[in-house]
Amino acid sequence: MKAEVLRAAFPQGFAYRNLQQGRLRAAAVLVALEPGNGVWLTRRSTRMTAHPGQVSFPGGKIEPYDVTPEAGALREAQEEIGLEPARAEILGRMDDYVTGTGFHIAPVVALVPEKVALLPATEEVEELFVLPFSVLLNPEYPARRRAVGQVGLREFWVWPHEDHVIWGATAEMLYRVAMRLRGVA
Repeated sequence: MKAEVLRAAFPQGFAYRNLQQGRLRAAAVLVALEPGNGVWLTRRSTRMTAHPGQVSFPGGKIEPYDVTPEAGALREAQEEIGLEPARAEILGRMDDYVTGTGFHIAPVVALVPEKVALLPATEEVEELFVLPFSVLLNPEYPARRRAVGQVGLREFWVWPHEDHVIWGATAEMLYRVAMRLRGVA
């Protein structure tokens, strides 16, 4: 997908739902879209205490000194994958997302340059990879799955990838990105 198409899918000032924070932990993630390639994802280090080894967007807790969720997402992306904030063109935010593990996430959508050079911080990120636009635009994906967990039966999205299981909050936010790119949302 070209940058113009991505900008059109996320026009400046597009509306999003900003949920009330409440008691949940505020977090922000960067949905980094690379024209001609796809969306950048990380596989968290297995040494991390929270969600070890899981696929996620670059991001994390919004700190008190982060003036906005956008600032928090950019700071976290710089720390985790070496993305210089000036290299990200913020397109806007998607609807806030609340996880079952107590996080209130603000997904920040940004364009990054083609062939952007990124360097994962090995203490936090075990792997950095792209989910191609061809997968995001394919109407056969994602698949809906069910599993029984501690809170009973859950339904969730799973995105196909030959090396990773992409599910949970990341899969849900990818679903929302895909629907916008497909012109459905």
